[in-house]
Amino acid sequence: MSDSPKQATALHYDGQQAPTVTAQGSGVTAEQIEALAREHGVMIHHDPQLAELLGQLELGQQIPPQLYLVIAELIAYAYLLEGRFPEQWHNIHQRIQTKA
Repeated sequence: MSDSPKQATALHYDGQQAPTVTAQGSGVTAEQIEALAREHGVMIHHDPQLAELLGQLELGQQIPPQLYLVIAELIAYAYLLEGRFPEQWHNIHQRIQTKA
């Protein structure tokens, strides 16, 4: 078990620009960020290494290009859990060819 305090970083993604840091903290503040996220139905992803990397960013700062892929995958997964899909997926099951 790690002795370092829990860290939390909240990101905002507007669909246009890279996600930005909207809140961050450690210890009690991290717990408060998570509680607020739960209260508002925001997905929480626990990853101490990612939290450490995000914790190095400043409030309002966009995530660096090195984190685009991992954050994009998390956002896409959150969207799928919410039942949100890209427009081009509409009726995708009707467009799947079952014969080669």
